[in-house]
Amino acid sequence: MSSPHTNERENAGREEMQAQKDAMLKQILEPTARMRLANIRMVKPELAGTVEDYLIGLASQRRLPYQVTDQQLKQVLLSLQKPKRDFRINRR
Repeated sequence: MSSPHTNERENAGREEMQAQKDAMLKQILEPTARMRLANIRMVKPELAGTVEDYLIGLASQRRLPYQVTDQQLKQVLLSLQKPKRDFRINRR
């Protein structure tokens, strides 16, 4: 069984990692794109996490020479989202 101190350290570590992630995203994204990503995080946290990891990965490889605009973020979101299935009901 883990001690309370271990849980506190794990939580502090997670919070520190999230703070570093947020600082990087602040540099990578324009303000409007950051707002859109924050809104997405409230509705679809797993998609927001995927987008954040993708953008941070590009930035760490120096493949983002400029800040990502809202329009560019929309394109990234479309490319990373799983396609929706189209269901048809045939009534006879």
